[in-house]
Amino acid sequence: MAHVLLILLGGAVILQADLLPDKTFSLLPPVNFTIKVAGLAQVLLRWERNPDQEQMNVQLGYHVKINAPQEDEFETRSTESRHVSVLHQGFSASVRTIPWHNHTLRASSWVSAELKAPPGSPGTSIVNLTCTTNTVATNCTHLQPYQVSLHCTWLVGKDAPEDTQYFLYYRYGSQTEECHEYSQDTLKKKSACWFPRAFIHSKGRDWLAVHVNGSSKHTAIKPFDQLFALHAIDQVNPPVNVTARIEGTRLSIRWEKPVSAFPAHCFDYEVKIYNTRKGYFQTANMTTSEFTSTIRDISKYSIQVRAAVRSVCRAAGLWSEWSQPIDVGNDEPKPWTEWFLVVLMTSVCIVFILSLICRRCHLWTKFFPPVPAPKSSIKDFVVTVNYEKSGSGETEIEVISYVEEPGLEVLEDLVF
Repeated sequence: MAHVLLILLGGAVILQADLLPDKTFSLLPPVNFTIKVAGLAQVLLRWERNPDQEQMNVQLGYHVKINAPQEDEFETRSTESRHVSVLHQGFSASVRTIPWHNHTLRASSWVSAELKAPPGSPGTSIVNLTCTTNTVATNCTHLQPYQVSLHCTWLVGKDAPEDTQYFLYYRYGSQTEECHEYSQDTLKKKSACWFPRAFIHSKGRDWLAVHVNGSSKHTAIKPFDQLFALHAIDQVNPPVNVTARIEGTRLSIRWEKPVSAFPAHCFDYEVKIYNTRKGYFQTANMTTSEFTSTIRDISKYSIQVRAAVRSVCRAAGLWSEWSQPIDVGNDEPKPWTEWFLVVLMTSVCIVFILSLICRRCHLWTKFFPPVPAPKSSIKDFVVTVNYEKSGSGETEIEVISYVEEPGLEVLEDLVF
């Protein structure tokens, strides 16, 4: 019985060992690896699994490496991949087979493919390509209340013939559009392009691909590609409806969010206050749409506000232009006649109020008591003379009276 059990156990171990992959076995590289242009600044990488690869109990994947124009690498289980890249310098990539989970197996060797650079004479392509986007409000539909415009400028290549004309295209997502509104330089060459309404999502995160080629009767013009991140070229609108007022020593400023598809909480703001009399600036940053400051002198103030999309809603980008300045306050001093009238009226009011208080509370007698007269033994001297005549004789009586007020000495009547 024991021999039977050992035989069965040995068979199970042998069967399990047969199911395991051979650690020394190398995977075979993919076949039919190709690179094709799939759009402006976009390529399609495609390959197939090696048909000679043995069926193994292992999931396979692929390691893709971009060699040019800019190195990059990633892993995928699919047999094709789209990649965004500039193509005017050519494109090359490599791919190999890898075990998706079991890393004990060795990866296959690399296979490579290349996309040649497009033809064109050196120095004939444009230089200094710059593009900006801007959002404007539209009343077309409630589903799309905003539209995005695109404006691009460039300089003519230093070796481009005089008859060279350039043509601009852009791609965003699956939409591709050719420019129809060009501006020309002094030599009548196209140097700028304007899309009043582009197929660009104002809150999108895809790359914007711009392609410019050219034509000339004398030589082939080399094309040029460039990729733009929307957050880096989006020209945010300044805040609207900026108002300011002064109440005593308090300066209050308010505004509304810019015209944008982003909601109000997605903006940072910067306020600039210019004191025109003293000639200095004060700046402040905030996330709300109002600002209050304390002022300590009489002056005229010039107020401006600008905005930027916050990093919580999109990668940090450009600040908007400053809003149109608004003035508040007055920096003209009052004339001396006005100051004189103000001081005079104030003084009259103070004197009147003090006189009423003094009269009501008898403060004059308290502050300025009467001075007593000097004390004397003879006061209010009154002389009364009566003359009486009788018969043949004449008698003269003189009465002198002295009257003294209460509290003073009293002198009784004296008769002489």
